[in-house]
Amino acid sequence: MAEPNPFGGVIENLSVDEVRKGLADGTILLVDVREPNELAAESIPGAVDFPLSTFDADALPDAGDRMLVFSCRSGQRSQRAAAAAQAAGLDLHRHMAGGILAWKQAGFPTEQG
Repeated sequence: MAEPNPFGGVIENLSVDEVRKGLADGTILLVDVREPNELAAESIPGAVDFPLSTFDADALPDAGDRMLVFSCRSGQRSQRAAAAAQAAGLDLHRHMAGGILAWKQAGFPTEQG
């Protein structure tokens, strides 16, 4: 369910379980908005890199028929990315609650380097 985003617009919180299932069945495009140094250290397999520091809503990857979901370290920057996308007129309002920290806490795999 969508709720107010503290950074503007609305946000829908998806659980790491929902995102993992969507990545596995091809229904989710996960867009990781962490910075290059963070992404180089560790990432979620299948996530697309799109750092928030250089965020350009017009350059977001085409999700096709998949649901675009933002992610970050803990869930704050992904909400900012959703707010920025909405401010640019895009209907993007989903993020992975808890970010990669929650992903790892759930025991899901990550990639190094």
